[in-house]
Amino acid sequence: MLPTLVGPRVTLRPGVPADAERLHAIRSEAEVVRWWREPDPVERIAAELAGTANEVVLVVEVDGEVAGAIQYYDETEPDYRHASIDIYLGRRYQRRGLGPEAIRLLATYLVDELGHHRLTIDPALDNSAAIRAYERVGFRPVGVMRRYERGADGSWHDGLLMDLLAEDLVRVQPGGTG
Repeated sequence: MLPTLVGPRVTLRPGVPADAERLHAIRSEAEVVRWWREPDPVERIAAELAGTANEVVLVVEVDGEVAGAIQYYDETEPDYRHASIDIYLGRRYQRRGLGPEAIRLLATYLVDELGHHRLTIDPALDNSAAIRAYERVGFRPVGVMRRYERGADGSWHDGLLMDLLAEDLVRVQPGGTG
């Protein structure tokens, strides 16, 4: 089981079914729905918190409150081994530097403890706030994936593939967020 990861302002911990109601409420906020679409039913979110062999969902906590979730997918094929990350935060936790801190915590764990040499993330091309946040951690644009993801309105939109090599990770500095 994944340990709890603690940063200066953010804690990442394994989720429990009791977190599903709060995560559903966060996923229902307009600012989150814009990028993540309508949330799954509470029961499915609770099941997702259990994780699978290759995907792990963690709760993001700020001051002891559920602020959102971060997840990673492990590609285990030896010749293509890497991990992919996704994150969402509730509106009151956005634009405060908490997303980059959460990503940095998880990325450090994935590199240092699980031995990944490469991580990927794939925001919508027009999600400039997310792209800036990921760049703060060390992710770099790789290329545009055309008509990559279906939006809430049913139309396809472009995504930006970004990756981070272990040596590019901007680590947390003692007493700060890096």
